[in-house]
Amino acid sequence: MKKVLVIAYYFPPLGLSGVQRTLKFVKYLREFGWQPTVLTVGDTGYYAKDSTLLEEIDSSIEVIRTSSHDVNSLLKSKDTVSLPRESMRKILSRFSDLIFIPDSKIGWKKSALRSADQLLKREKFDAVFASAPPQTAFLIASEIKKKYGTPMVLDYRDSWVDYPFKTFPTSFHKRRHIQLETNVLRSADAIITASANIRTLMMNRYDFLSEDKVTLIPQGFDEEDMKVMVEPSHDNIMRFTFSGLFYENRTPEYFLEALRNVLDRKPMFREQIEAHFLGAFRPEHLKIIERLGLSDRVQIHGYLSHKECVKFLLKSDVLWVMMRDDQSTPGKIFEYIGTGKKILGCVPSGTMRDIIYNANGVCTDPDSVTEIERAIEFLFGQFLRRELSGATSHEKDAYNRKSLTKTLSRILTEVTK
Repeated sequence: MKKVLVIAYYFPPLGLSGVQRTLKFVKYLREFGWQPTVLTVGDTGYYAKDSTLLEEIDSSIEVIRTSSHDVNSLLKSKDTVSLPRESMRKILSRFSDLIFIPDSKIGWKKSALRSADQLLKREKFDAVFASAPPQTAFLIASEIKKKYGTPMVLDYRDSWVDYPFKTFPTSFHKRRHIQLETNVLRSADAIITASANIRTLMMNRYDFLSEDKVTLIPQGFDEEDMKVMVEPSHDNIMRFTFSGLFYENRTPEYFLEALRNVLDRKPMFREQIEAHFLGAFRPEHLKIIERLGLSDRVQIHGYLSHKECVKFLLKSDVLWVMMRDDQSTPGKIFEYIGTGKKILGCVPSGTMRDIIYNANGVCTDPDSVTEIERAIEFLFGQFLRRELSGATSHEKDAYNRKSLTKTLSRILTEVTK
């Protein structure tokens, strides 16, 4: 079996969607002739942790955890930390963009490289695979490539310079980021992106990249996660469910306003529609629910383990997502597709909307309360007629984690020839 060193800051027991892509690659690579070793961060504070994810890692897979000098590591004694108010999170994020280049995890680089040196002195690896964000992972992989000549594959879960929520306090900051990205892209043997948008932005910015060097491997879902026994509901209540976080310009406000308007206009629906939120929920959003008089129709469940989250999605009737840009790639959309449930996408025109439409979903503009109202009524009508249906097996095939890992294994094999 060939060996690949996987560099990823976000890895179980850390939770949230950022860990899923790398975890599933690691889970399935052995089936395609590649033995992964994971280099990740050690004890650190984080918004969510899910130790059940560790059960998916084969006992033969070595996971090397290193120290880090970043803000998260300073909070390790707290283990799980609370989400700050969005206004405070933005301030901290902007401050981080001012002080740290390329990101606040740069303090992990030194100890990660030290551990990588110790590892590569005792065994040979055929390839290095790094997943970002944080982009510090790319810098670590690039140093390894430079020192040991090991072929390097970069995985862009989100854009670097073109990420919609990245800020550049000065022109120097942007030039430095572009310089760093240019250097790692030039040294990479292959690049994969989680969305066509990321690939297009990258190809447009860096004309030295060839078409065959950058490959799209979309986000996906694990078919094994969907093999959960779920008792069907017979209470005649339609459940809308959102899984994930609201941050930057993503908010539940427009959906909640639309739901309130529908229930005010048609009071007979009130006992038959519920909205559920899975994941950390900010105090300011709780106030919106109270202000709109929806406390009896909205339930906040907090962070659930991935297994429990999937089970809840499978028990829901409509899964909804909200985003106001078309440049990021929420992993939840693809897990929604994997459930086969109806999707309501409050998203702008573009790639993500097309993906939801192809999965038999319904879409509205993200901040159009009127459109969302119409969608809720339309979906409720389908619910009453037992006509709600999501992606078919054929439509889901393109996002199967095992198949996507097979594509990655081919790329890893190609760069080692």
